[in-house]
Amino acid sequence: MNDLPDCPQCQSSNVYEDASLLVCPECGHEWSLSAEASPAGPQFRDANGATLSDGDTVTVIKDLKIKGTSQVVKVGTKVKNIRLTEGDHDIDCRIDGIGAMKLKSEFVRKS
Repeated sequence: MNDLPDCPQCQSSNVYEDASLLVCPECGHEWSLSAEASPAGPQFRDANGATLSDGDTVTVIKDLKIKGTSQVVKVGTKVKNIRLTEGDHDIDCRIDGIGAMKLKSEFVRKS
């Protein structure tokens, strides 16, 4: 019997081992068995310490000047459907009336 875990992407039970990785032949997803024990990647937290994830809605907690323009992102602006990225500015989003921009998670709170 196959005592390996199901694929985390497609839930297929046709998983096999390849060296130190587990591989799903149906969707092609590869992962390590140790990765299941600990969450992969960094944890992103807002100004209050709540964990952020892709697709969350956040609220800006401080007026933010936009570099190179005279525009400002005002306190209380809601930003929907965020994407998290690694780097100094870790939130990639689109703000109504302004457009695409990157924000720091320390200047937002989860809504």
